Amino acid sequence: MRLLLVSANQERSPYPVFPLGLACLVPSLEAAGHELRALDLCFEADPEAAVTAALADFAPQAVIISVRNIDNVTWPGSRSYVAGVKAIVDRCRGIATTILGGSGFSLMPAELLAFTGGDLGVVGEGEEILPEILALIERGESPACLPGVVAGAGAFAPPRPVERIAAPDRRLFALARYRREGGMANIQTKRGCPFGCIYCTYPLLEGRRMRLRPAAEIVAELRELADAGIDYVYFVDDIFNYPPDFAEELCRAMVASGLTMGWSAFINPQFITPRLMETMVAAGCDAVEFGTDSGSPAMLRNLGKSFGVEQIRESSRICRELGVDFAHYILFGGPGETPATIAESFALMDEVAPTAVIAMTGIRIFPGTPLFERAVAEGMVTPDEPLLEPTFYLDPAIRDVLGELVTAGAMTRRNWVAPGLEINMSDAMLEAMRHFPVRGPLWKLIKRLGRSHAKPLSQRQ
Repeated sequence: MRLLLVSANQERSPYPVFPLGLACLVPSLEAAGHELRALDLCFEADPEAAVTAALADFAPQAVIISVRNIDNVTWPGSRSYVAGVKAIVDRCRGIATTILGGSGFSLMPAELLAFTGGDLGVVGEGEEILPEILALIERGESPACLPGVVAGAGAFAPPRPVERIAAPDRRLFALARYRREGGMANIQTKRGCPFGCIYCTYPLLEGRRMRLRPAAEIVAELRELADAGIDYVYFVDDIFNYPPDFAEELCRAMVASGLTMGWSAFINPQFITPRLMETMVAAGCDAVEFGTDSGSPAMLRNLGKSFGVEQIRESSRICRELGVDFAHYILFGGPGETPATIAESFALMDEVAPTAVIAMTGIRIFPGTPLFERAVAEGMVTPDEPLLEPTFYLDPAIRDVLGELVTAGAMTRRNWVAPGLEINMSDAMLEAMRHFPVRGPLWKLIKRLGRSHAKPLSQRQ
């Protein structure tokens, strides 16, 4: 079949993200004998016109639409992407079979399929199941009985996890442009998350059982990226440093390979030791991001974090001593948040002195998470409420003053960024920063550029 692979993501803030999920589909689809063409809408000025032109030029028999996110999970400055996905499906209707997938789609598959009017959807990993779906379609049979296939409003069989995570094939996509405009490429070393953060969707999307790629295979992929001109990568794993022995094995393999590539990753404070961080630095790591969420012991417990305040302090100390830039991500407004717990977070961040603090206000509610169950119990949402539009948990005790409290604290601290409140960062600032020869996370530059002015909260809602 002729297959058009469409990356629906058009979000470029804080930087454009390479469509890794679609690239992972390419090897199995080509092996099944399909003819492929890719359309990446991230760089298209008129996405709908681009879809129409691709349909006319390529005449695909099926269009595979990857939905990376359904919104920007940012309060109060939220942006929904679902209307854009529907517009893509509308252009394809009557011309080709539309099959939706991707991490964003998999969070609310039946709802998104109904809203967009797509023909089919794939929940979870598509590398193995998609060729089976297409084979049935070619034979004129329904694939609705296959694992993870959504064909309407009814129930669907649970998805079948991929046992061997194959390397992506990036040749159909503008890798060089992502390097030029985003400053880095992305790579995945594992799937699955065994942790219990109450809001997190990774266990829903990838399962709790961790599946690790061989270190030699990852190094080979890094070598291919280096040969393509990539000199900085971001490891997109939910947690790079877990299991810690695997992270150390990979870093030692990178050192042994002789690669000279900078990189950064999202890490857990609980599993950082001086030895592991030294090995990471030797392998090219120059920045890390901590999924810290709070500086309050009570809030860390409420959010289901696996670590405490002392581990935040110790991991920050290790980064400072080794000269590694580091950012802490903080989530304000969760269950039990109070002015006192907010003050604890500001105080701890002042103490550990990270390169940047990325503060998010409100926590996006997704079905299937413990936070969703709590929101239902507290009457914030109903059990069957459609959550396609951005819906956030804000503790009732703090809801009316959360924005003002975070704004007041963040505006006096040069290293704090609050995207939803437009504090120390705006779309205009991000565009300006892309003109710098930046490699890696843009927050490394924020302290050099000064602060932007925050709008009053009433103007952002």
